[in-house]
Parts: sequence; C-alpha cells; structure tokens
Amino acid sequence: MTTCAMAAGGANAQQSERANATPAEQGLSEIVVTAQRREENLQDVPIAATAFSGEALQDKGVERLADLQFAAPSLSVTDSGLTQSVNIRGIGIASGSPAVANGVATYIDGIFQPPVLTTSSFYDIQSVEVLRGPQGTLVGSNSTGGAVFVTTQNPTTDRVKGFLQGSYGTFDEVTAQGALNLPITDTLAVRAAGNFRSRDSYYEDLGPFDNKPDSLEEYAGRLSMLWQPGNFRALAKVEWIDKNTGGYAYRPIVGTAFDNNLTDDIRELTYNTPTLNYERGFLSSLELRYELDSGIVLRSMSGYSYKRFNNLYDSDAAMVAPDPANSANQTLDQYTDERQYSQEVNIISPLDGAFNWILGGYYQKNDITVDLDIDTGGPVQIEIKQAPKKQVWGVFAHTGYKFNDQFELQFGLRYSAFNSTGTGSTRLTGIPIPFPPFEMEVFTPDSNSHKDDMVTGKLALNWTPDENNLIYAFAARGYKPGGANSATSEFGPESVWDYEIGWKSSFMDNRIRTQLGAFYMDYKNFQFDAIDIATGNNGVTNISNATIKGVEFQVQAQFGGFGIDGGIAYVDSSVDPVTVVNGRLLPPNGGQQLGGQCPPGVPSNPPVCFDYDPFLGVAGGGPNLFSPEWSYNISAHYEFLLGGDAKLTPRVSWAYVGPRWTNLYYDPDLDYLKGRGLLSAQLALDLGDWSIEAYGTNLANKEYVSGQSGNNAFYGAPREYGVRASVRF
Repeated sequence: MTTCAMAAGGANAQQSERANATPAEQGLSEIVVTAQRREENLQDVPIAATAFSGEALQDKGVERLADLQFAAPSLSVTDSGLTQSVNIRGIGIASGSPAVANGVATYIDGIFQPPVLTTSSFYDIQSVEVLRGPQGTLVGSNSTGGAVFVTTQNPTTDRVKGFLQGSYGTFDEVTAQGALNLPITDTLAVRAAGNFRSRDSYYEDLGPFDNKPDSLEEYAGRLSMLWQPGNFRALAKVEWIDKNTGGYAYRPIVGTAFDNNLTDDIRELTYNTPTLNYERGFLSSLELRYELDSGIVLRSMSGYSYKRFNNLYDSDAAMVAPDPANSANQTLDQYTDERQYSQEVNIISPLDGAFNWILGGYYQKNDITVDLDIDTGGPVQIEIKQAPKKQVWGVFAHTGYKFNDQFELQFGLRYSAFNSTGTGSTRLTGIPIPFPPFEMEVFTPDSNSHKDDMVTGKLALNWTPDENNLIYAFAARGYKPGGANSATSEFGPESVWDYEIGWKSSFMDNRIRTQLGAFYMDYKNFQFDAIDIATGNNGVTNISNATIKGVEFQVQAQFGGFGIDGGIAYVDSSVDPVTVVNGRLLPPNGGQQLGGQCPPGVPSNPPVCFDYDPFLGVAGGGPNLFSPEWSYNISAHYEFLLGGDAKLTPRVSWAYVGPRWTNLYYDPDLDYLKGRGLLSAQLALDLGDWSIEAYGTNLANKEYVSGQSGNNAFYGAPREYGVRASVRF
C-alpha cells in the first residue's frame, strides 16, 4: 500500500525545461507525480516520495538506478553483480536467489521489473519517483520496502520537437542520446529515442587473458506511440537494450583465502579465466485509458518483457588458488533469461467529491531459466539447471473520505496470492572413486512448489489546516511472498507493519518547502541465504525478525537564481539473534555436497552426512543488512544571467551513504561496507536552445567498496569528468 509519509522532491525537479527558467522566477514550481494513478502535486498527496524530473537527474549526476542512493535519503543500492540489492529503510532484497521477490519494486512506464537488468542508463526520462515504505493498494505488485517509478517521455501532438546530446569524458567515455517527437495528426503522435554509451574499464586485469571487466558498450532504443481521440487514450512503448561490460570487476575480500594475489591498487585484478557479461532486454507496455462523462477513468496496463544474460566469471578472482584440489567454484559459466507477462486494471474516481476511490486488479507471470556450469578447479564439475515459474495476483481498493476541507480518512485493502513451481537438476561429474581410480557421475533431479497469500492494508488520517501544511498519521501493512529452494525446502513470506507520522509544509510564498516524517516498522520473517542442516544445501530461509525506526527530513528552497535542496535520514534497525551454520568455517569440499546432519553418534561421512554442530553460531543481534544508519545529500546552484538567452549555472552536490553490513555475522573485515561521501559539480552554459556543460563526479576520487558477492568485493567508480553538449529543437 502506498505509505502516507513525507513527499520530497529535488529543488531542480520543478524545472522541466531549463531553457525557460530564469532567476526572476520566484518560488518553487509544482512537482507533479503519478504514484496514486492520478496526476497530482506531490505536496498535496500523503505519500513518502522523492521526485525528480529528467533535467534534475542530469543536474545531480544520476545516470542509472544505483545513483539514486546519492539523491534520495533512506535508499541504498549494494552491488552484487547480476542483481543489485535495492533497499529502502533497510528493507528490500538480501539474496541473489531467483526464488526471492523484490522488497523494493522497480517500475518502468508502469510495468514492474524483475531485479535483473536494472543497471542500464537513463535516457529521455520524464520523471523518477522514489516511494518509501510498503506499497500495494495503489500499485500493481506488492512490496515491503518501497517502489521506484521510472517514467519515460511520452509523445505529444503539439509540434515536432526533440533533442540531441553528446559527451566525452575520462576513460574515453563517449555518450550520445537523442529523441524526436513527431505529430502525425491532431490525435496521433510518435516519439523515438536512443542512447549509446561506451567507456573503457576502470580496471587492469593482470591475468593471462587481459579481460576488460567493467568496461561498457551500451545501446538502447525506444519507440512510443500515443493515440488520443476524445476521452480515450492509448499509449504504447517498446524498448530494446543491448549491454556488454566485459564481465564483472571484483577483488577477493582482504582476509579471505584468495587474497594472496592482491596488489595495493584496487584497480588491478588477477583473473585467470576469461570473463563476460552480455545483457539484452526487450520491454513493452500498453496503457489504455477511457474517461467517462462522470469523470471516472477506466484503465488497463499490459506489459511484457524478455531479458537475457550471458556471464562468465572467475569466481575466486584469483590468479592461483591456495589449494587447487580443494578450491571450489573457481570458474562459472552462466546463462539466464526471464520472461514476464503482467496485466493491471483500475477504475479511478475523480477527486472533486467528498468520497474518492481506486479499485484495481493485478496479475503477473514470470518464467525463468538458469543454466550454471561450474569448474571447481578440481576434478569435479557441476552443472545446475533451474526453471522456476512464478505467478502473483491481487485485488485492491484504496478509498478516501473528506469530512471537510481539513480532514480526510484514507483506507486501503489488498488481497495477494502467490504461486511458484520449479524444475531443475544438479549434475556432478568427475567424482573420483578411490578403488580402482574411476570417476562417478551423480544426477539429482528436483521439482518444487510453493503457495502463500496475505491480506494487507492501510489506515490513514490526513489533516490540512491550511493550503501550506499537511499533517498525517497512518498504519500500513506490506507483504513479500515466499518461495521454494527444492522439493523439500520452502521459505515463507515476509511482512511488515509500518507506523508513520509526518508534516509537509511551505513557507515564504512557496520559496521554501519542507517534509518531515518519523516511522516505526515491525518486520517479520526476514528472508536470507543460509545452510539447511537437514539437507546440507544452501537456500533461502526466514531467518529472523527485525524492528526499524527512524526520521527523514527534506528541504527545497528557491530565491531568485539561487536554489538549494537536501535531505537527511536516520534509520535505526535491529535484527533478532538466530543460530545458523557459519558456512565460512566449513571445510573445503571440492564441489561435493556435505550431506545432511548426521544422526547422534554417527561421525561425518560426506556426502552421506555431516556433523554441523561445531560450525553453528549466533548471527543477528545487530543492525539490519544493507541499512545505513545515516544518509544525506545537499545540492546548490546559482543562475547568472549573461544577457539575452544566455546564462551560466555552477552547481555543486554532496551525498553521503553511511556504512552498512552485508552478513548477519557482522565480521568487521568481511561483512562491513564503509560509508562514503561523494562530491560532484557542474558548470552549465545555456544559450537558448543550445547548452554546454563541464561535469565531474567523485571529485575527491574516493575509493570505496560498493558491494559484495561471496568472498569478493566490488568497488565504486573513480573520479570522472568531461564535457557535454546538447541542443533542443
């Protein structure tokens, strides 16, 4: 359900056309959002959101989803390679398993996106909205942590228009973007947009294959069509993405078994296998809207996406393993694809009466294929095939009743159902048999299924004492479905109760806007990867409960040519202690299974059975994972008029994301990501329809770990700078 919390937008979000803004304009312009299925002023709706226009994203150096953590407080994005752990207030996704659903839902043009292929670049963007807290009664798919809405530019029938933009920067980065809007008739228009980006790697591979991990060659194109005769509107969009990075760049975490080849330079890697990362995506959406004479809107949103990946990893990221006979998973060849079908329908009332409402139904189906070939570095080879299928559906209603001009009661209710099935197998070849020296093959087929459902909802009271203030309080429940690891192992859904109060206000003739909110969240059945001692398999389990509380504050101000905006969030979380197997302490097994827990008195005899008792330990008892305690950002700019249409705008931004933990054992050497503060700046010269900008990001060249996967660490981008030119027509 959409939370009723502070609404916040960057000070730059009020400017959709930079060329039309002048210092003579006083105050902040309206920020329009569509998170409640209507176009509304963000200050007038009780939702927890940060909103940016496409211009504001560029001003803040936000080029992709991960960059939003430096512009929106309480949001963190932790790199883990194929997927990114997107968390809001410490709730999101903490497992890379395809069986785990998103805790923070990402939508592109209203269509829910799986947690893969979310690292592509933004281009021709209309707006991005970050909603904090559990969602459900106003959006398609349920989520416990929040939602990110990315809306691309729509075609318009007014005139031929568009833009061209190009840039060149460090690491031989070349970018080119453009869009062309073509009215065909008074009711029909099309828009074509494209994006190209190329960059050398930030890293040097010292290994024999001279890989180029984390380089970039990205192509994308989008075609949109709008048909709007009378009260009917049809909006269709198709997008194609082709992205090649040369593989993921990571280094063994210092203190692990494979760090013996590390140099002091974090930009030097020691791979001893080829690496590859090739991603392709096709996204499509069709929105149909019809407005009745009464003002009621009938809406349909249909979506289809197909995403494919080919990855080749040097899993240990090491030139020479310390013990090749026992070093597992040194090379991994992966193919993954995911097809998604979704359908949402809504009936939306107008807002001019005392009673307003939105009714909705949602269906989503995901078909996933995963093929893994693992070279363990020893005689044993592993082939894993998985084919999970997921279906989710829900019905929801969100209502509001205005007692008078000041008080409104909101109530939302949703029923969600989830069903997953899966087939797969694990094949082990090359298992040595000691007498005589033969090899054995083991084939283990698997099928699984899981079902769950839940009722969630929201109750809120909003008080608008005058046109400049909104005070609110609410209680809301969110839900994330469970799933299955195997035929004998399932995990249940997550749920969260969220309680919030807040105040949104405007001062000095709307020259200053503030949003202040406080929240308390009761988080149940946290899903995390752990070893099931009954089988010896690693899988997802409901490991613990947590409590999360905090405060968020944002401010935007505009005084003539001077503008400033910023936000700060404090999040205090605590996970209950839990006893689990510490997999890091287990003996190396050369890729073979250890087996389930041995009966009392029976010694370990892998793969028949294994005694896990000496390797059990207490985890948890500290902060929630991927949850920085403090995050804040501030940005300021000033427009100097140079005469005519010319103006010069310097802009500087500072953003800080605090330290966070990646594992419930809280090992300070292996599980701790240090906080980082990043400085960026721009100097833009606007000459009417033409503009040229000098830009720089991470100007202090901060070295920091951006995420982890297994025993390997990812690093953030170094200092980058360049020049960008664009023309609007």
